[in-house]
Amino acid sequence: MNTLDNDFCYSFPAVRGVQAGRPFYIATCPLRIIPKIFIYDEEEVPPELRAQRTLNKTRIPEMSRYLVDNPDDYVFSALTASVGSEVSFIEQENAPNIGTLKVSMNTSILINDGQHRRAAIEEAIKHKPELGQDNIAIVFYIDEGLSRSQQMFADLNQHAIRPSSSLSTLYDDRDPGARVAKYLANNAKPFIGFTEMEKGSIPVKSNKIFALSAIKHATRALLGKGPKDDITEDEKQFALQFWNCINDNMAEWQLVQDKKLAVGEFRQEYLTAHGIALQAIAIVGNQLLDFAEKERVATLKKLNSVNWRKSNPEWVKRAMMHGKLSKASSNIFLTALEIKRQLGLELSQDDLQKEKGNEQHGKKSDTEIAQCIDKGIQKVWDKTQIQSL
Repeated sequence: MNTLDNDFCYSFPAVRGVQAGRPFYIATCPLRIIPKIFIYDEEEVPPELRAQRTLNKTRIPEMSRYLVDNPDDYVFSALTASVGSEVSFIEQENAPNIGTLKVSMNTSILINDGQHRRAAIEEAIKHKPELGQDNIAIVFYIDEGLSRSQQMFADLNQHAIRPSSSLSTLYDDRDPGARVAKYLANNAKPFIGFTEMEKGSIPVKSNKIFALSAIKHATRALLGKGPKDDITEDEKQFALQFWNCINDNMAEWQLVQDKKLAVGEFRQEYLTAHGIALQAIAIVGNQLLDFAEKERVATLKKLNSVNWRKSNPEWVKRAMMHGKLSKASSNIFLTALEIKRQLGLELSQDDLQKEKGNEQHGKKSDTEIAQCIDKGIQKVWDKTQIQSL
């Protein structure tokens, strides 16, 4: 390591630690330097000869835009890198394990975790050069060869746990859809007290009905918004009025709210206790945006006459695959079409053509559908694959 004295070096203020008997170093580095000194394996290299996944370039623009749009309020977690053995750590006097990490410019520094962050940083600095003055943390490990680097990649990703979609929605105050979903969870009649705020799906024994993430996705569909589109105050209030109006015309929801129907029984028996119905109703609601309020309210009153039981053959044909509710976009679309019919809304030629295309992939008679429900036999559906539109 003393040969570094004769080499050009990168110097990083760092803290030294020990993990599994091996030294590691935590340092900071200006963002502008990251693209120049950190490399990652090229895609042309076979997977068995590299130590990370290929770069998913479709992720980079969104990550880069996050940095550019939030220069005073962003968070990027540390990069993890393997560095060749040509390193030296110089401790400060009277401060063991605190000092300067010197890395020879002749050695390679390979990113084990964070290549997408590295690429996003490089792209963001092109659009906003002042970001280059910011710093990011780096955890350095001594490179012990390809096998060790591959194991590090596997360990880092195998034990990383993504938060649920609902918890991400709850904690995300930057996403307009998330903000509106939280507002609705606390103010809209069907969601007050019945929203699962943490889990992305509802546990069997839960007394909740709708996941917060489902409310977010359904309300986006209602308003015709994309993931990053802004939502105005008027649109937020329209969403509140819409879901309250749906509640006023959904007898089963009211029975649950009045404790006359158990949540467990509701989820077992009714389509409207699940996200697919919420999403489908929202799609129908989007078609009603241009209706006058009186006409929209009159149309939604017809929801009272809809048979929402899962055993309804119409829902079996549209909302289920292999005897179970499906969240596939095609099933949501077909469910929305049937709701439109029930409400007397006109279907477009495009809607009818898509519906016909699905029916040609496996149409079942009402008798067969009833048998599938009554006997719980899923093999009836083995040959029925409703493909995504």
